Formats: sequence, C-alpha cells, structure tokens
Amino acid sequence: MAVKIRLRRMGAKKNPFYRIVVADSRAPRDGRFIEELGYYEPLSKEKNVKVDAEKVQKWIQNGAKPTTTVDRLFKANNVYAGQTESSVEETSEEVTEEVEEAEEA
Repeated sequence: MAVKIRLRRMGAKKNPFYRIVVADSRAPRDGRFIEELGYYEPLSKEKNVKVDAEKVQKWIQNGAKPTTTVDRLFKANNVYAGQTESSVEETSEEVTEEVEEAEEA
C-alpha cells in the first residue's frame, strides 16, 4: 500500500481550503484518508499553513511520500528542519564516539 501526504480540498465553490492528510495513493482526492496532519488556507492574506511536524516526521519515517505541493509547503514552513537537526545530532554523536575509541586504541 503506497501512502502519500497530500491535500484534501474543502471549502465552498471558488473558496478553497485544504487539509493536509495521509491517504492511500489509490483513494480519491477528497475521499478516505488515514490521518489529518494540518491545514492550508491559500486565499487568506498570509496563506495560513498549520502542520503538526511530529506527525509528519513519523509518517515520513514510516515511508509516506509527500506530493510536490505538500513538499513545497513543508519546505516553506520549515517542517523538515527538525528532521535534519536530529539526524545531524546523531551523526555528530557517532563521530565523537568513534574518535574517542580511536584515541583509546
């Protein structure tokens, strides 16, 4: 089952409002979804985007692929920032441990 993070259109005619959801790629755009991660209001003055970054990280680690539009929204709102920092911290800790082991030997 291919899982995608994508937009689900809501709102009135000519007044779109999108929810960012995790859904099976075979499900229709506005159909069944697994979990809601946030929302996107493109017509507001500031183009409001609210996303639960922890849930996004969890789904990406589980293999969910964001669509191009959702990926652009995540990059613009620094949703990926937490993911890169944690991976950088882990690698720096590993390097420090390897250096200490090399010095002992």
